[in-house]
Amino acid sequence: MDETKCHVAMYPWFALGHLTPYIHIANMLAKKGHMISFLVPRNTQYKLEPFNHHPNLISFVPVTVPHVDGLPLGAETTSDIPSSLHPLIMTAMDKTEKNVERLLQDLKVDVVFFDLAHWIPSVCRRIRVKSVNYCVITPVTVGYVFSPARRINWSKGISESDLMHPPAGFPLSSIKFHAHEARDFTTRSNMKFGGDITLVERGYTGLIQSDALAYNASRELEGPFSDYLRTQFHKPVLLSGPMVTDPPNTTLTENLSTWLDRHNPGSVIYCAFGSECALTAAQFQELLLGFELTRMPFLAALKSPVGTNSIDDAIPEGLLERLEGRGLVYGGWVQKNLILHHGSVGCFVTHCGWASLSEGLVNECRLVLLPNGGDQIVHSRIMSEVYGVGIEVKKGEEDGVFTKMDVFEAVMKVMDEDGEAGKEVRDKHEKIRGFLLNEDVKSAYIDSFSHELQDFLES
Repeated sequence: MDETKCHVAMYPWFALGHLTPYIHIANMLAKKGHMISFLVPRNTQYKLEPFNHHPNLISFVPVTVPHVDGLPLGAETTSDIPSSLHPLIMTAMDKTEKNVERLLQDLKVDVVFFDLAHWIPSVCRRIRVKSVNYCVITPVTVGYVFSPARRINWSKGISESDLMHPPAGFPLSSIKFHAHEARDFTTRSNMKFGGDITLVERGYTGLIQSDALAYNASRELEGPFSDYLRTQFHKPVLLSGPMVTDPPNTTLTENLSTWLDRHNPGSVIYCAFGSECALTAAQFQELLLGFELTRMPFLAALKSPVGTNSIDDAIPEGLLERLEGRGLVYGGWVQKNLILHHGSVGCFVTHCGWASLSEGLVNECRLVLLPNGGDQIVHSRIMSEVYGVGIEVKKGEEDGVFTKMDVFEAVMKVMDEDGEAGKEVRDKHEKIRGFLLNEDVKSAYIDSFSHELQDFLES
């Protein structure tokens, strides 16, 4: 292997919340001269192309997603379908195994980065290359849920009582799940996800069988958790540094740019819940009505609520007329990174996906945290209780329901310039933002990650 280059293949789960962080790490590695072969669903490639800043070194390798009964024709990623059909997308991804093995062999790669395709380590052993479980979930979440210290039979799933407390030796005893969160997490995580395997068993298998673990994380913020993983899984843990997503090579669409330009600096609430999260119609309405109560302009980019045909069907009656242009509700994809960077955006209401949180942290908007489930719960607790950079929307302990007043109070608290909570959040956010945007820190981590990866491959 060339001392200054290795050939990395990447095969992330077919969800934009996974594909986007992978193109970020691809850019980081390409900046150090490494070649990247990025395996991506054929008709999804165009969504990633604007983020490819090194087309001479990053090549997209289109993968045809096999059709699976029950999936709409042409569905490739989780953003194409309701969450109830996500296991079928995983089934389709699993069916690419033989084709992917042939591609990797032909490409002559040195290492494969993967996450939910738990069979990649077996493929890598057959073609005699190494595998890295590059997880878009944070070290704190992986340690909390998947620690071998839990001594769980993963094929049978994880219990609600397990999730109500951290595993033995976990560095932070204060992180816990509420009752409704543990119930929702186990319901989804213990479901069969792509054949006869649960989602948690799939995740654990990938962690155990990979040759190394890697995270877009830093020692300064996540050091104790990466150390915990190293001792629990007995394998290298590579950290690529703070996640700072490079902006796309595009500009805001004219209609959004014009609307945002009309409003005062720092006055707009922007709400986005990623490509997978869909609220119930009732919670969707409470969210929008809470924004209305703030009397601030807002832009909400959300999936159609569960059980509705379109987002327009779920908007509270008379809301848009009352707002008179002060609120926009989008049911499709928007340029989140560019919107957050716009000067008029002062508040970001997020579902706490890690990529979304990272984008919020490097911009000046205040964070309102409204986790939907899974790893988002741990992310929200870390942001609110440990780092103190956001306010979490209150929910019912047992049912997880929030009201318009809960939304209103969280937004007003975080946006209050004179209030103690708002000032504390602003100050702590600015401190972490400064760290994340420090070019010396970023450069040092890119160098370190590149060298550690090469050392790992040569070991």
